[in-house]
Amino acid sequence: MGDRAADHGAAGLTSLRRYTWWTVPGTIAGVLAVFVGAWVLDGGVPLWARAPAAAALAVEVGSSVVLLSRRLKLLPVADAHPGGPPAGWLIAAAGAAVVLAAAPLALRNYGLWPVAPAVVVAIAATYLPPRRRRLLIVAAGAVALLPGSVVSLVEGDGELAYAALFPAGLVAFTAWVTLGPLWAWDTARRLDEARRLEAELAVREERLRFAADLHDIQGHHLQVIALKSELAARLVEPDPARAAVELKEIRRLAADALSDTRAVVRGYRRTTLDDEIANATRVLAAAGIDARMTLDPDAAATALTDAGRHLLGLVMREATTNVLRHSQAEHTEVEYRVADGFARLRVSNDGVSDVPASPEGTGLRGLAERLSPAGGELTWRRDGDRFVVTAALPAPSRTTPDPPSPADGAAR
Repeated sequence: MGDRAADHGAAGLTSLRRYTWWTVPGTIAGVLAVFVGAWVLDGGVPLWARAPAAAALAVEVGSSVVLLSRRLKLLPVADAHPGGPPAGWLIAAAGAAVVLAAAPLALRNYGLWPVAPAVVVAIAATYLPPRRRRLLIVAAGAVALLPGSVVSLVEGDGELAYAALFPAGLVAFTAWVTLGPLWAWDTARRLDEARRLEAELAVREERLRFAADLHDIQGHHLQVIALKSELAARLVEPDPARAAVELKEIRRLAADALSDTRAVVRGYRRTTLDDEIANATRVLAAAGIDARMTLDPDAAATALTDAGRHLLGLVMREATTNVLRHSQAEHTEVEYRVADGFARLRVSNDGVSDVPASPEGTGLRGLAERLSPAGGELTWRRDGDRFVVTAALPAPSRTTPDPPSPADGAAR
């Protein structure tokens, strides 16, 4: 189950990373290619500006895609730059941005020159911690006010406000559209890591609980057995009769220790419906599956036998296993209610991809054979991409004595 849940979560994270890649590096590459590329191909632009701009555009697009892909960990990060941008690619992007800014600015194209520098600033900001990131964006926005303003004042073209404010606004806007999806990606990755850690801690906590119970029982019995053994050893020669009594007591203590140990193991491995429903909720949620539980309040007050709750717990466990192993489910519905003297458990899920045509070997046939002697029934069916498992067991009233059930002792 854990492997399947991890695979499901990894698949979802991979899809988000792929979407973020197309959203951020893909969008930036497209903007550079469309706007700057259209300017480069414009026949009215002098050749002295178009030729270097074309080469710089190719470098800028390639460097931007590589830097953002490294940021998303789609490409390997060099050991020399484990936490920051690769210096070589960043220098190449910055140099290309200078060329793509200087040529349009020399021709008084106040709307085009800040595009490439704004992209470089946004990419560099993605590698910085929040405080330094804000400082970089604010400083870049302030600097962006100057080049266009100077050119406009020198030329006296009357476009001072546009030349000053548009570049600064473009820097802020580019940083916003770049950092937003990356922030969502970072948050999703941290949540996935936290979910994996929570699952590992839950397993360790349960193991520690079992180890503590086993230690308490075994430690007490073994300590008494050790003391009794020492006493019996001292009494063998001076008082053989008393030593024999102590040896019998040691044998009884050993039998009690064995019985108590088995009881702990049975309690640890015992499957109940309530525990399995709670466990299914956690496991399915950890696998990224929307699990909706509909539990009849009257069902809790029903005097279902321990054997019956054990059997329905096995059904819940098997159904959960099937959801994780044999489907790409996104939604699962669990319904447990009591009606017409029967406790009914129904588990359905979508995304069925590999349900065997025959139930042989799946565990469902074996469970059906165990429910039948207890007066119950287990059915399963496939309806399109949905798989439905339904179990029913007699639910006697509290005044009815619990009937013995051969299913509880049957081999699974």
